Order: sequence, then structure tokens, then C-alpha cells
Amino acid sequence: MSFLGIAIVRQYQRGVVFRFGRIRPVREPGIRFMIPLVDRMRKVSLRTVTMPIPSQQVITKDNVSIGVAAVAYFRRVDPVRSIVAIENVEDAISQIAQTTVRNVVGRSHLDDVLSETEKLNESIKDILDTTTERWGVLVELVELKDIELPQSMQRAMAREAEAEREKRGKIIAAEGEALSAGKLAEAADVIQRHPVALQLRNLQVLNEIAIEKNSTIVFPAQLMDSFRTLRSFVDGEAVSQGR
Repeated sequence: MSFLGIAIVRQYQRGVVFRFGRIRPVREPGIRFMIPLVDRMRKVSLRTVTMPIPSQQVITKDNVSIGVAAVAYFRRVDPVRSIVAIENVEDAISQIAQTTVRNVVGRSHLDDVLSETEKLNESIKDILDTTTERWGVLVELVELKDIELPQSMQRAMAREAEAEREKRGKIIAAEGEALSAGKLAEAADVIQRHPVALQLRNLQVLNEIAIEKNSTIVFPAQLMDSFRTLRSFVDGEAVSQGR
């Protein structure tokens, strides 16, 4: 109905009117009237656009070929510039986004691409935002959503992770042995100061063995000496208390 001089601009749109080829003031949402056969309106949506960036092969700084796919979110903030400054803003953003992703990832090492994705996303967004600002477009967000590694690299990383886990396991086991040795040394010092403690420990071991009904306990000569030592200790304590 714009050729009749009447147009409806929706809430998320702005109307860019050309009169004899010249820009007129931007029309806000609502029913707008124009001069029939003279004015021509182009409606521009201000909603956020989701643009997938297809996967592309990129060689990282350490010469590893990977496939990288991303997604960009942008919206038009200046309706006039998004029409006048560039012919097809969406196609332009798609092309510049692919180029920027390839350049930024290509300047990074593989470990940085995998571990510092947020920094790469922010770097890509800043470059795109600087480029698209003159087109009246604001890039809100860029996310690397898929990183494809070669099969050989995946196997190498799996072996590296497995070796790292084995190393941590051996370190933990060694720390446990060191801690156990320290505790045993402390126990030996206690037994050296109190010989009866060794005899009590022997009796405790015998009690644990005797829990099984089918166990046969043999008392060695050293154990009988332990009983005599324990009895002497108890007698000595009794005499001391009697005094």
C-alpha cells in the first residue's frame, strides 16, 4: 500500500523513505502517510539476527589444521546507514565474519583455541564491531560453537591426558607412602619410649586373628617373653601404687 501513500511500520521496524531518491526522516512505528507515487519506503528490522558462520578449515599458529564453525548475533542500529552505506548488509557480515574467524584462529596456538575460547570470541567480536559500525550494525555476540580436530590429534591428546592421569596417580601414591612412612616412624618412637606398647599391639593382633574360629595360633618364644615383660611391668606398677 506504500504506492497509495499509506504504510504500516511495525514496532520492531523503522521506515526509510526516499523522495525523488533523497532520504527523508525515518518513520517510527505506526500508520505512516506518504506522497503517492513520489515516496518509496524500505522497512528495516531492528531485531537481533542470528547468523551461523559455516565450518572452515583453519591452520593454527602451530601448524595444526582444524575445522572451526561459529555463530554471530547482530542487529541494525542505524536504519539509514544499513541501507545507504552497503548494498547487502547480511551478506557482507557473513563474509567478513568468516574472514575474521579464520584470521584470529590462525594467529593462535591450538591449546589457546581449546582453552581460551572466550578471549577469541571477544577478539572476533571487537574486530567485527569496528568494521560493521560504519554500516549502522552492532555485533552483539560471537561464539565459536564447533572445533573439529584431526583424528591423529585426538588420539595424541587422549594419550597425553592418560599419561597425565597416570602421573598424578603415581604422585598421589608416593605421597601416601611418604605419609605412611612418617606415621610408622612416629609409632616406632612411641614404642621405643614405651616397650609395653609393642606387647599390647601383639595382643591386639592375636585378638584379631582369634575372631576366625578355624584359626590356629602359635605362641613363639618371643611372645612368651612379651607376656613376662608385661607381667613385670604390671607388678612394678602395682608396687609403685602401693607405696
